[in-house]
Amino acid sequence: MAEETIFSKIIRREIPADILFQDELVTAFRDISPQAPTHILIIPNHLIPTTNDIKASDELALGRMMSVAAKLADEAGIAEDGYRLIMNCNKHGGQEVYHIHMHLVGGKPLGSMLNHAG
Repeated sequence: MAEETIFSKIIRREIPADILFQDELVTAFRDISPQAPTHILIIPNHLIPTTNDIKASDELALGRMMSVAAKLADEAGIAEDGYRLIMNCNKHGGQEVYHIHMHLVGGKPLGSMLNHAG
């Protein structure tokens, strides 16, 4: 069984977070170290450690993550200019918390997707 993360405690509201949306499937909250004017994390309420661990039974929660991202981008006023949705997987992908999460990032021009070094 996967180990709980700090996100599990945020979902249960055991530690403070600026929660913008929560329902039975997903929770969305502001990133505590924002990389852009708008930086929101959207997570499934049940623990899925990495994208490699996603099962067909997770599809409803993953779809909800996408629809919540669109709703929050609209509410933040960044939908028309654009934004980026990012999910990292494992060490080389830059994943730091092993509870899948989608970053909704926008509010300024974000530049190219990847740096071209090495």
